Amino acid sequence: MTKKQSTTLCLKQAKQSVHVSIVRKATGDLEHRAVLREPANLLIQNASRSDSALYRCEVAAIDDQKPFDEILISLAVRVKPVAPRCSVPESVTVGSTAELRCAESQAFPPAHYQWYRNSEELPEDPKTSTRFYNSSYIMNTETGSLKFRIVKKEDAGEYYCQARNEAGSTKCTPQLMEVYDLDIMGIFFKVLAGVTALVFVTVGLCRIQKQGYCSCKDHGESEGIFATSPHLSYDHKAKWKPTETRV
Repeated sequence: MTKKQSTTLCLKQAKQSVHVSIVRKATGDLEHRAVLREPANLLIQNASRSDSALYRCEVAAIDDQKPFDEILISLAVRVKPVAPRCSVPESVTVGSTAELRCAESQAFPPAHYQWYRNSEELPEDPKTSTRFYNSSYIMNTETGSLKFRIVKKEDAGEYYCQARNEAGSTKCTPQLMEVYDLDIMGIFFKVLAGVTALVFVTVGLCRIQKQGYCSCKDHGESEGIFATSPHLSYDHKAKWKPTETRV
């Protein structure tokens, strides 16, 4: 068919159809970015993730035996990951648990994550490496989580995470995680200080309650003593002789 006998039209099957004709004019979200090149090539400039779609190219020929034909082309625009957000604890104690996190949301297809310690790649399964065999971490390459079940002294170091997909990769800034031995003496003195403080508080409360209780009791007893207190008389032949006076 000749150019005069045929008309080429490319459609983007999405929420808003985009028509690209032979006169090299696009409308919709591809306006000013799409150019149709002879014979029927569609050039999209500054492609973005939103351009990922199923495109249909239709060819109509009036004088041809087959007046209409089409072809479907699937376009997937890959987007390189941006710098991921990394979370690394500054300090942990030996024997405790710790979790490092890495996340990124702009990549397409979704990024996978890889952790590094002191610029050395951590194997996904530490048991597959003699260097990391004693490590107890669990790495999830899809969520970016690196969790230590039991932190050891050799787990200390600078950690960073790399996010990557088919379009490229990027990493976060290295962050230092320090590992400290368990301070038994420090814990002992803290517990001792807590117990001592608790004893002082308990003794103080007991004294306050006791004084309040005794004051009331003494007051009541003093009234009874006043009512039944004996009158003392002095006998020359004897010592003091108490006599009771009933009220």
